[in-house]
Amino acid sequence: MVLKEYKTAGGEIILYNGNLVTQKLDVLAEGYGDIWHSSFEQGYKNAFPEIAIQGSVLFWYGTDFDNLDKCVSWRINPNQFAIRKSTWEILGGFDPDYESIQMQAFDFGVCSLRFQGAIPLYVKGLFENNELESIQISARDRYAFFIKNFKIDHALFMVYRKGFWKYTEWDAFFYAKKRFSMRVNRTLLPPRKLKEIEGNPTVSYIIPTMFRQDFTLQLLHDLAHQNYKPSQVFVVDATPENERNESLYQAHEFPFDLHVIWQKSKGSCRARNEAIELCTGDYIVFGDDDIRIPPDFIANHLKVLQTYNAGASNGLDITADHATQGLDDLKNKLQAIDNSRWVVGTAQMFSNANSCVKKIYVDQLVGNDINYDGGYGEDGDFGLSLLKLGVPVLQNPFPTNLHLKPGNGGYRIWGNQAKIMGKKRKIQPWELDTPVKWVRPVPSPTLMYQFHKHFTPQQRAEFRHRYFMTFLIQGPKISFLYRVLRMPYKHLQFNRSIFYAKKLMKLGVRTK
Repeated sequence: MVLKEYKTAGGEIILYNGNLVTQKLDVLAEGYGDIWHSSFEQGYKNAFPEIAIQGSVLFWYGTDFDNLDKCVSWRINPNQFAIRKSTWEILGGFDPDYESIQMQAFDFGVCSLRFQGAIPLYVKGLFENNELESIQISARDRYAFFIKNFKIDHALFMVYRKGFWKYTEWDAFFYAKKRFSMRVNRTLLPPRKLKEIEGNPTVSYIIPTMFRQDFTLQLLHDLAHQNYKPSQVFVVDATPENERNESLYQAHEFPFDLHVIWQKSKGSCRARNEAIELCTGDYIVFGDDDIRIPPDFIANHLKVLQTYNAGASNGLDITADHATQGLDDLKNKLQAIDNSRWVVGTAQMFSNANSCVKKIYVDQLVGNDINYDGGYGEDGDFGLSLLKLGVPVLQNPFPTNLHLKPGNGGYRIWGNQAKIMGKKRKIQPWELDTPVKWVRPVPSPTLMYQFHKHFTPQQRAEFRHRYFMTFLIQGPKISFLYRVLRMPYKHLQFNRSIFYAKKLMKLGVRTK
């Protein structure tokens, strides 16, 4: 493939194919993207739907987003795309093993997004030609893609989903299996050189806490020692009145405005929303109460967001061996993963333990969806909601934290009640007017709510098939018959989870 060159006003070389509107590249090259295309108008939107067989609801970018002029999309049109020359050279270009150049481009897009730290973007109007193209992906290319990028189990699962009785599927599977194997040691796109912080952006930091006042106080002291200090910190403390020490937080001891909110409502989503209403910073940092952070933590969030002209980022969350470890232990753990750590790309999750978002985007969402209180998935929902605004969450390796994860305390105390059955069970918020009785819904109804809120029926169907297949075939062989006998009850649990998810869907997004 012979690509043309364009030199931006900033001096960077962009390679491209097709009829490019070059003037737009000067602005795009200053942003977080590395690869650009306008494939939605050219017949590529939601092409290669088989990606759902592998990713289902666990891959945020399985289905292209609607009603956005710019968004993350790996569905690159090989005949009309642009890419930074440095990115093309580092990642090595398209893989010629595929029969179709369209599959070569899809493989390049998926790998750059999921594994290599490059960011492919759809940009409306970047190319002059919007002629519709026909997308033809052969069965052999499908299986080659799955075998090259994932464990063999995923290719076998595709045989099952496409029809295990079909000779053509097995023929394509064995053809690809004989010739290809899963890639290892992929080339990573290195982070850009970080700029110094421009201006004096203000930062608000939010800490929801419950039964962990000692850990929260420890975090406040870490914040006091930041090289770039937050202007205000909100502690939203849900520790019951008879078990808390209200004199513990002394505002005059800290070099920032400390606001303590004694939470009367229930749930971490409500806790964050109560603080968001009072935040005045240009950026909001979300953190758990049980983390330790080094002095460059906040500065590194700001540097990456300004360097990449981005709106949100996840920091690097490192799990401690035990709850008494400290910053020296974090340093040692970071040294152990140094070679694999340095990747800035689009995150495929959102971390309430370590994230930074421009306040203007938090305000557009109003806050967290309180339908998740008492359950799981609120962080993923927030990240997906940002994506649907056209705001990717960058995976940011520079701001690091040590996640202590003590054995007690935290908002999961409320959510853990969902596992209890019988008279001792406390009703969860997601149960609404229909308390759980004999069948405990599994997976969590709030996760199922997320699947219905953000994903397509096809993606949910693939999740269901994989969920039950995994339950049936994984585990000791000796208990296989037991799992077969349990399948009807597992279906009851799954359907009960859908029942509650649909009730939450009828309520719609709530922030209060």
